[in-house]
Parts: sequence; structure tokens; C-alpha cells
Amino acid sequence: MKRLKIPAILASAMLLAALPARSAKNSALELANILSGVFIGATPNNNLRLDIHTITNDPLHSYDLFLTVSGKFEDTNVRQQGLIRLESQGPNVYFGYVPHFDPTISALSPRVGQFSDSEASAACGFSMKAKGDGFAGETLGSQCAIAMRGAIRKWSIEIEPGSIRLQDSKTGETLRFKKLEKGDKAEKAGEKTN
Repeated sequence: MKRLKIPAILASAMLLAALPARSAKNSALELANILSGVFIGATPNNNLRLDIHTITNDPLHSYDLFLTVSGKFEDTNVRQQGLIRLESQGPNVYFGYVPHFDPTISALSPRVGQFSDSEASAACGFSMKAKGDGFAGETLGSQCAIAMRGAIRKWSIEIEPGSIRLQDSKTGETLRFKKLEKGDKAEKAGEKTN
């Protein structure tokens, strides 16, 4: 009986030791999964489309995404693209964004991970923390002004499954985006639905 208890105790101890490793979340992976897809503007005068797709660019960075913003905001036509790099920092996620000013760069371009000096110096980043079913963070004011045209002040960002919300911390101006579900006709046509 004593011989049977020792292996049982050892097996139990090994299982308990493995539990924290199995239950630990990979926050960067979770955020990448929430962000991947197509989002359309859901606030007045916001006819923007966000195409966010995973890319395999650098084996050391598993959670790189390519962002293309296109459409119209108020009376301004918009076309921007860049690389989003997500990195886990404990329970938080570092959200880095490097713009591509060359409009010929796409998610499939061989140079998707190469940046000019002006693109690299325009990069910005901030930390996102788990909030509800998603993540929330805040840009660092004018640090993102060149990378994200128009973001000259602090913007709060909330990302949840199915939605993205950006809000100017000073004025309260809010941009909301809704994720298109697979098979949605607008996703195939590249148009916004109302």
C-alpha cells in the first residue's frame, strides 16, 4: 500500500505543477485572434474598412499582422497600411505599429517587414491590458501622429471580439468598427453595409 501511495503522490504533484503552465494565457495570441479579420466603420461619417491579416514575416515574431485602412472618413479618402507587432508582456500585450508609406506594399509583399528610415522613425507603440473579453490601452499622445495620421492626442483603444473602439481622450470623438462575419456579402465585395 505504501508503494502505491508514493507514485500516486508524485503523479499528482506533476499534474499540479503542469496546471499553471496550461492555464496561462498567451495574451498576444488572444489579441491577434480578436484583431484578425475585416472591420467596417460603425459610427456616422466613418466609411472606413480595416483589413487585418496575420503574416509570416519573422520567425521571432509570431504575432505580426498587416493592417490596411481604406475608405472614406467624413470627406477625406483614406488609404494607409502597416505592420502591427504584438508581443506578450506578462498579462499585457505590447502593441507596436510601423506604417508603410509605400502604397505598393501589401501583406504578400516580400518587403512587408522592411521599412524605410522615415517609416521606422514614425513607428509607435503602447501597452494593452486585459479588459472584459478583450484588451484596452492608450496611445502616448503625439508619438503616433505620423504613423496614424490624425492621432495627435491621446486615444484610448478598446478591442473586444467583434468590435474596435477608438476614442480621443480629450474631445470624446469616437470611432467604432464592427467585425464582418465570414460569408457577409460586404466582405466579399469590399463594401460597407448599413
